[in-house]
Amino acid sequence: MIEPKEYLEYIVKGLVENQDDVVVTRTVDEMGVLLTLEVNPDDMGQVIGRQGATAKAMRTLIRVCGMKSQERVNVKISEPDKDAAAEESKSAE
Repeated sequence: MIEPKEYLEYIVKGLVENQDDVVVTRTVDEMGVLLTLEVNPDDMGQVIGRQGATAKAMRTLIRVCGMKSQERVNVKISEPDKDAAAEESKSAE
């Protein structure tokens, strides 16, 4: 049986142009397992899809994969350009 983290990496690497920039981080807390996905900012549109359809489908697949291993798995897609833009605006002031 494939682990949810490995499965998410496999799905995302099939969608994006910059496969080397795909990073999935696994953290466990009281709510279950959180998989944080980081991709190249240029590939963000491919990962999210139109109106979030691709991201929603990925989350559903990973949640089902987690159910098979008796885990509650959630996926968070981090927005690197939002964090970088906030830091740049603070340094410009």
